[in-house]
Amino acid sequence: MTTPLDDLTRDGTPDEDAINAFVDKHRFPLVARHGVTFVYRGEADSVTLRCWMSGLDGPQPLVRIDETDLWAVTIEFPEDSRIEYKFEVVRDGHSELILDPLNGVRAQDPFGANSVCQGFGYKRPSWTLNDPEARQGNIRRHRLHSAAFGHQREILVYLPPTFRRNRRYPLVVCHDGADYLRYAALQDVLDNLITALDIPPLIVAMTQSPDRLREYAGNEQHARFVTDDLLTYLQGQYPLIDEPWARAVMGASFGGVASLHAAWTAPGRFGNLLLQSGSFAFSDFGKHRRGEVFDPVVEFVNAFRADPRRCADRVYMSCGVYESLIYENRSLVPRLQAEDMEVRFEEVRDAHNWENWRDRLRNALSWLFPGPNWVVYE
Repeated sequence: MTTPLDDLTRDGTPDEDAINAFVDKHRFPLVARHGVTFVYRGEADSVTLRCWMSGLDGPQPLVRIDETDLWAVTIEFPEDSRIEYKFEVVRDGHSELILDPLNGVRAQDPFGANSVCQGFGYKRPSWTLNDPEARQGNIRRHRLHSAAFGHQREILVYLPPTFRRNRRYPLVVCHDGADYLRYAALQDVLDNLITALDIPPLIVAMTQSPDRLREYAGNEQHARFVTDDLLTYLQGQYPLIDEPWARAVMGASFGGVASLHAAWTAPGRFGNLLLQSGSFAFSDFGKHRRGEVFDPVVEFVNAFRADPRRCADRVYMSCGVYESLIYENRSLVPRLQAEDMEVRFEEVRDAHNWENWRDRLRNALSWLFPGPNWVVYE
């Protein structure tokens, strides 16, 4: 892929005016139809591109352009792709991971921020952006006693615009709900989709575990909290449609495991599952290779694969093709379908991150709860 980087020296000497004009003129990274050129400007001993992208052959070293202070590397990048990355910059023997100084597009997650490369054809969906014209729901904070855990738990509850006590609503239980709000624009998404009649007004109960790697990994206590404590509490607080088809449980990564496990332990409690990049590690034989934190996950997923049983009516799944979990997610689909569950599986050119999960919410929610024909109970 040719780029304007070839014209930044004159007789082998850096042309500072040309370099400054080049940096001012372009948006970075340099995106073409089938590839992306990442550019770093500054003095360094070495610069390396580190992408959160399974399948790329390790860290990609940037090459200094002649005697300039510009460094660059070009990688193949299919259309409609999106990835997050940082630069590893080494100066005087000291290594530092930094955001791309030339790229202001960034994504937040619980661990900080990453720079974002939006490939050719990718555009953030408009329905994920705050729309001042959309009717706004509101969020309430609750504390409930959990018999399963023996102590109180805090939840957030999204109530749709024009919420009325004399109507009944579908319910979505969302694992890592505070993270969905902060990193996946969940309230904006719900407000926009409800206003556009893409989905009916929903009540969304958002949980947040203090120990998610343990509680979400096929944990019996957590399953009882979701299927018994939480549902009983919500039914006492809000006018819900008391039918499995009007209930869903959702989550991403380990939250996807927790969602599947809760439905599996109480078949018929949830009619719908929304599983995003589920950490569905398993082993056909021998020891898995994902570390001991995955041991209980593997134990559960192996048990599920041996006895999947019909734990929901409809299952929406998504996973990025740049995730190491794509194989496990693909493998789960026929197991669900064999139990007469209707499955929609979406593979996308993204990786394991919150904005990937954000961008899938319209397809997921409108398939599980299509609007605007929803049941109103007086």
